[in-house]
Amino acid sequence: MHTKQALIGSALSILILTSVAAPNVRAAGESPDSQAAFPIRRLQESKDASRAVVRVRAGERSPHRIPAYITGKFAEHLGVNIYNGMDAQILRNPTFADFPFGTGQTTPDGVTKFQIEDSRINEELRRQATRFGCPESELDGVVVARADALACLWTRVGKREDIQPSPDTGPYGGRAQRVQVEAAGQGIAQWAWLPLHRQRQYEFEIMARSRTGGNLTVSLWAQGADRPLASTSVKGLSSKWQKLTGALVVPAELPADSSYKFAVTLDSPGEFVIRHAFLRPADHINGADPDVIRLLKESHLPILRWPGGNFVSGYHWEDGIGPIEQRPTKPNFAWGGVEPNLFGTDEFIAFCRAVGCEPMICNNAGSGTPEEAARWIEYCNGPVTTPMGARRAANGHPEPYLVQHWEIGNELWGRWQFNWTTAPGYVDRYLDFSKAMLRADPGILLYACGAPVMWGKQWNDTLIAGVAPFMRSTTDHPLVGGNVSPMADPLEVYRDFMAVPEVLERKWAELEKQMRQAGVKEPRLAVTELQMFARIGRASESNAAARLTRDNLVSPATLAEALYDVLIYHASVRLAPFVEMVTHSATVNHGGGLRKDRERVYANPCHYAQAAFAAFAEARPVTVELETATETAPLVLPDLKNAARTASFGAIDALAALATDGSLLLSLVHRGSAGPIRMAIELNGFQATGSAEVRTLTGDVPWAVNTLEKPEAVKPSDTTVAVRHDRIELNVQPFTVMRLRIPARP
Repeated sequence: MHTKQALIGSALSILILTSVAAPNVRAAGESPDSQAAFPIRRLQESKDASRAVVRVRAGERSPHRIPAYITGKFAEHLGVNIYNGMDAQILRNPTFADFPFGTGQTTPDGVTKFQIEDSRINEELRRQATRFGCPESELDGVVVARADALACLWTRVGKREDIQPSPDTGPYGGRAQRVQVEAAGQGIAQWAWLPLHRQRQYEFEIMARSRTGGNLTVSLWAQGADRPLASTSVKGLSSKWQKLTGALVVPAELPADSSYKFAVTLDSPGEFVIRHAFLRPADHINGADPDVIRLLKESHLPILRWPGGNFVSGYHWEDGIGPIEQRPTKPNFAWGGVEPNLFGTDEFIAFCRAVGCEPMICNNAGSGTPEEAARWIEYCNGPVTTPMGARRAANGHPEPYLVQHWEIGNELWGRWQFNWTTAPGYVDRYLDFSKAMLRADPGILLYACGAPVMWGKQWNDTLIAGVAPFMRSTTDHPLVGGNVSPMADPLEVYRDFMAVPEVLERKWAELEKQMRQAGVKEPRLAVTELQMFARIGRASESNAAARLTRDNLVSPATLAEALYDVLIYHASVRLAPFVEMVTHSATVNHGGGLRKDRERVYANPCHYAQAAFAAFAEARPVTVELETATETAPLVLPDLKNAARTASFGAIDALAALATDGSLLLSLVHRGSAGPIRMAIELNGFQATGSAEVRTLTGDVPWAVNTLEKPEAVKPSDTTVAVRHDRIELNVQPFTVMRLRIPARP
């Protein structure tokens, strides 16, 4: 299942390969145009696949520290990443919008196409309602309610013939929901999961009006119950729009693993019009999910990129500020569904401050304008004496946010992007946007929209040639993978992914050289989206059973993503100071990171690996010499096959650095598939104490995952290992990432 490359030179020679044929086994830290660059990694092939040696040369120190933003994350308004993810608000479609479902296709301009066939809409409606807690016995009611003009995912409380829904208009425009009832106790409802594992008290807010008068009752119901488990009467309903608030407490004896019905009913015959209905656990943090905040804070998240992603190319930031009831609900033109604009700039900044990370904003360079981008910067950074600064202060935030990092557009080279463009078209946009944005705040850092180095050379050539005098940093989205044959061996897919970071490293080094030669004084790269991106392709005509399934395909949810990300971090550090940032995709439910299912939050394996590597921020790399066996990638990933004629990698990869507290940090990845490796770590130029702290993340297979039922199936373990005569012995299993912290001798 694996092969070895021939040993170059003698058994003690250092293997430094920079050829295109073997781009991925070379002395890292050396760009092809600069053999004098600091050699962070030297690699020597070993013929013994069961043993490896890692020699740390602590006296050979890089002039560059590891960037603070190497373990960042990315958040986008996609699926349940923000709403029902980062956000604590529980209800779906809380603004009673006409909810369009996406088809997965786009128009020639890059705008999503929406479903128009009722059968497809009803199928998706049932799927979503089931996911968010609707019992099977209630699904028909949800479908019928939509056909009768009740907002998607809401249903009736009472008989169909007694309750007449109809569309209406909110106080500031947009859709509201009119509900006419024939008897007391009738109204509307939605099934939902509640985070009862940690919270029993819930806060609600309803904006409503009624000319017939009466009081609303807000209640929670268990499945099959004939009376509510929690209920409160809400007075104040009148012909004028009112915000009505209250609390519901779920009894302690009720189970946490069941969904419950949230209902809004009228206490007498009549009608009411409702603009929004929000339900939040009482322990929310400025509207955000406290479990998400806690986990990101514990991971020492350094920076968070928002709001896109594809979403940003149709996003107009001014829709997402000011009083909630004045914000419009609009279609999500990137992904389908709606954007209720409940999580905008102010909420994003509050989220970042709660986590303790820096904000990064990717602005709309698709359907947006340079003037709109400049206003956004002034809103975030301008004093109260500026028009937008005054607007921010009026929204309750007098102090500037001081957002430093601004990305000019997202993936505008892709035809799935709203108002995508050509390479010369982006040069035109970049020059206009950068001029307007720097005029708004000359102190910000701008990031150009680069194309992936795996295939986007023509775009990057045009971009660099066109804007080099005005360019500081470009971006890459190595969403590598492609459609893989279902006949492929799952371990072959895994081995291909383990080779990708080495290929990216070479291509990033070439990009740096190109930028420097074009006149970019201190070229930088920000990897603003990252995750494994393989999919199972169509079966061939063969009758053979598929070997690759969703259960054994390595993906962002699996252990392999943890190894992959750390290997990307290693490659980034070896190119210092060129790669200044990595914002991994994504925060919650979209790719790797955290999962939130049934209002319970748990971590994917990559979250633990990223959290462990965060300790390397600001540390100073030192040279590592590796003796390890190599494996060859079979090139079953289309993206890898198109980018490299051959690809191989050392079974062990390592990075060492001196932390700011004087300790030695060592990051190890066993990405090989041949079996366990007995590893000797030799410390040179570092006086170690008698033991080292070891954090290990591993699994039996690279596609191991955490699930709602087993949320900690793959999690790190902490041990110590002896340091004897400046040497450490470890037995390392395949599919393992380790972090060692070795304190210095006093």
